[in-house]
Amino acid sequence: METQITKIEPRGAWLSLNLKDLWGYRELLYFLTWRDVKIRYKQTAIGVLWAILQPVLTTVIFTILFSNFARFQTENIPYPLFALSGLMIWLYVHTSITLAANSFVSNTNLVTKVYFPRLIVPLAAVLASLSDGIFSFLILMILMVWYGVSVSWQIAFAPVFLILAILQTVAFGTLFSALNVRFRDVKFALPFALQVWMIISPVFYPSAILSEKWRLIFAINPLVGILEGFRASLFGTPFDWQVIGVSAVSIFVLILFSLFVFKRMEDDFADLI
Repeated sequence: METQITKIEPRGAWLSLNLKDLWGYRELLYFLTWRDVKIRYKQTAIGVLWAILQPVLTTVIFTILFSNFARFQTENIPYPLFALSGLMIWLYVHTSITLAANSFVSNTNLVTKVYFPRLIVPLAAVLASLSDGIFSFLILMILMVWYGVSVSWQIAFAPVFLILAILQTVAFGTLFSALNVRFRDVKFALPFALQVWMIISPVFYPSAILSEKWRLIFAINPLVGILEGFRASLFGTPFDWQVIGVSAVSIFVLILFSLFVFKRMEDDFADLI
């Protein structure tokens, strides 16, 4: 029987990801992710139907309010499809960041007693939330068929923006998971911050209501480019590459900053938690 030896060394570079360690503990990542998925639906009255009812009911409410009263111009995209395509991304981001932020607090016994790459904990929370996103995406596909929306070649870009959404969520989840260990008031501030973030993101309204200058400033919010690009991929509307580019740069900077903060703080997790 081969014995696995784990060598724990002081941190070297200021942003060493230890990808070899992450790969070595990939089974732990899988089991933590699967555990979180099962916990989400365990002992619930209607189980996975919650993942369907939440986006559907929210889409209905948004449709009633904003298609009948605000009357946003959505470039010939039926408003229910416009709203649901934004909601499926937003609900995944919201749920993932919330779970990731509390992941270390929820796994205190594991973190304080066993060595493993700490980045696995928020990563597992982010990956587990993909289960809800899959259900939302299936509903969106069904509605696109119902409304007779034709699919163009641009749909090939949809996975790109889904990956960007995951990367953005990993960045924020990693950042807040580290901050929540040291500053426990993060759990009170985070829900408010997420509410504000939803309002300043084009989840239920198009960014086209802004002038071109303000759209570029608006795109510093990484979710803006993700939503705009994802909708353009699905519905065949023109890509706003300037907005997408600004948001992509924001995601890259956010990832570097989040990993820097995480790596600087992770040595104290076991003591502070």
